[in-house]
Amino acid sequence: MQYNAFDTNYTDTVLADLEHATETSSETEVDEQVQTPWRLFLYDDDIHTFDEVIEQIMKATGCSYSNADKLTWQVHNEGKAMVLEGEFEECLKADSVLKEIQLVTEIKG
Repeated sequence: MQYNAFDTNYTDTVLADLEHATETSSETEVDEQVQTPWRLFLYDDDIHTFDEVIEQIMKATGCSYSNADKLTWQVHNEGKAMVLEGEFEECLKADSVLKEIQLVTEIKG
């Protein structure tokens, strides 16, 4: 059976297919964004002591003293460090803990 572009059945079928494809594409994009790993970065500043930063990293991420110490040294030496990678909500919670003492942070996804 051949369809004419001016045939309403053909036009309705094409529009329905296009709408379905668009919905599927949008759902896929949202799923990919949610599944994308998010990263929380901590930046160096001249205000906080090493002990303050170590304690806040431990509080925010639940990591060990040793790991928090390494991250703090990385921030000090390199200007920033990724302190957490995970879901957006997890990064957001840790970010708010770090900001309790006005540490400078950024979440990237």
